[in-house]
Amino acid sequence: MSQPTGERSFPLPSQIADVPGAEGWEALYPYFTRFQPEDDQRFWFYNSMHFPEVVPAFDAITSEIPYTAIGANTARLFAFPTTMGIEYRILNGRVYITANPVLDEAKQAERLTHFQERAGFYYANWDRLYEGWQQRIEALIAEIEAVEVPRLGELDDLEVVTGSRGYATNHLVRENFHRCIDLYSKMWHHHTEFLMLGYGAYVVFFGFCRQAFPEIGDQAVARMVAGMDVTMYRPDDELKKLAALAVELDLADLFVEGNEPAKVLSALGERGDAGGRWLAALEEAKDPWFNVSVGDGFYHHHLSWADDLTVPFAALPRYVEQIRAGEDLTRPTERLAAERERIAEEYRALLAGDDEKAAFDQMLGLCRQVFPYIESHKFYCEHWFTTRFFQKIRAFGQLLADRGVLAEAEDVFHLRHVEVEDALADVMLAWASGGTELGARHWQPIVAERKRIVEALAGWSPPPALGPVPEALNDPAVQMLWGVTDETVQTWLGGDELEENVVRGYAASPGVVEGTARVLGSVNEIGQIREGEILVCPVTAPSWGPVFGKIAAAVSDIGGTMSHAAIVAREYGMPAVVGTGQATARIKTGDRVQVDGDRGIVTILG
Repeated sequence: MSQPTGERSFPLPSQIADVPGAEGWEALYPYFTRFQPEDDQRFWFYNSMHFPEVVPAFDAITSEIPYTAIGANTARLFAFPTTMGIEYRILNGRVYITANPVLDEAKQAERLTHFQERAGFYYANWDRLYEGWQQRIEALIAEIEAVEVPRLGELDDLEVVTGSRGYATNHLVRENFHRCIDLYSKMWHHHTEFLMLGYGAYVVFFGFCRQAFPEIGDQAVARMVAGMDVTMYRPDDELKKLAALAVELDLADLFVEGNEPAKVLSALGERGDAGGRWLAALEEAKDPWFNVSVGDGFYHHHLSWADDLTVPFAALPRYVEQIRAGEDLTRPTERLAAERERIAEEYRALLAGDDEKAAFDQMLGLCRQVFPYIESHKFYCEHWFTTRFFQKIRAFGQLLADRGVLAEAEDVFHLRHVEVEDALADVMLAWASGGTELGARHWQPIVAERKRIVEALAGWSPPPALGPVPEALNDPAVQMLWGVTDETVQTWLGGDELEENVVRGYAASPGVVEGTARVLGSVNEIGQIREGEILVCPVTAPSWGPVFGKIAAAVSDIGGTMSHAAIVAREYGMPAVVGTGQATARIKTGDRVQVDGDRGIVTILG
């Protein structure tokens, strides 16, 4: 982002008051997350894509560690010429971020030399390195799955003595908790190892296309880039296979809208061999494909499909009905591949010289090479690994509850991760001394107070941005992932002369459709959506996949051309407008709306 002009500004951080009833909220988070006086001079925007809710104390680790990793990769490993990392602050429980640009041209030139050598190595060896990444991340998942929460019995196991291990089991309480935190940190370094390089490839190609074809929309560029073989679609594919199996085994009558998963499972258990076969297939699909969070992996309470079957079982009835009707549910990969080739050929033909065509081919080829990683890594990192991570932390919470330090296991998520270590040390000492843990008297009132604060903060409507607006918003990730551009900011400021019934955003997927709006605050409300409605939501995550087969169009507050909602909408061939900034605030469930995915306009008809 460039320097602020000082002419336009959102509220300054120092002007935002504490939410009444939530005074003292700062104690939930580390000191380095607090706004400083000098931060008033910088532009910040609310990262509602990843943190749409109040962040509980433990979950603050899902901003701390990712930003340490993403910045390390962009600023220190690959030396991106024009950007360093992302800084973040927490205000009234919400995460605000800003990108640190490199503005000095001499410094940019110096960094460019390093970038070309380092990033060039990765681009030149992408497939081999990506194969190595796959092996590393799967090994890391195996490591987090193997972490055990020690059992502290009356006496240590005899084998500890006869094997001369040399340390008692309470030592492993701290070591294994640390192991979880360390592995989570390492996962995020692996997560961002390729990510910004992938976005960098997108940005260069998008920039080339905008210059060569001034009339081209981002959507057309994105459709040229789209990949076919993406792991993140696999959980939804597994659901379709289970639906087909239900039809084959004559179990379709059990999958009706509104049925609770527990009742369906119980009924399947009473259907003999057929029910047993379906349940066995479910178990096979669950590991690993149901390790997909109903959010985007940043909150402990966004449980995975494996932990809570509500979302996948809400999708099954429709798939069962479609299969019974003889519909083909396989992804139209051949049609999508043919379409992307057609678009690419049409634009390539407009280029005058062979050099331009060669550059176009090279940049497009690189984008298609990086696309599978950009989409597929989410399953391994934000979903599979993170599901296991939160399960382990929950197990340590159960240890603290069993020892009387906390009232219940979930309370562990109201402690910062460094505080959890204190509480575990209390357990280690009490077990060793034969005394009693002192944590109940200390932590339980703190947890109760923090629950009350989180509840008070939940009612706050955070401003979309803070501080003076910079001259230009040109950070590639900020534009492509979050969809924050000069136009977005202008909409947030309310300076445009927009019609009262119009919401504008990115034209993410083509087509025009009218329908009834269904405004959902989170995927937990997914059961409310009805066939043919228009989904209006803050942001979507991969676990929303099943709902895309049910809706007529999608509209989101947050998201850019390469955001999840945009990519999946194009995959399903439905109109979509993303990055509106305000759709959920201006559209109500039941409104009749028209979604114009060609122009990025949503019209409220009444």
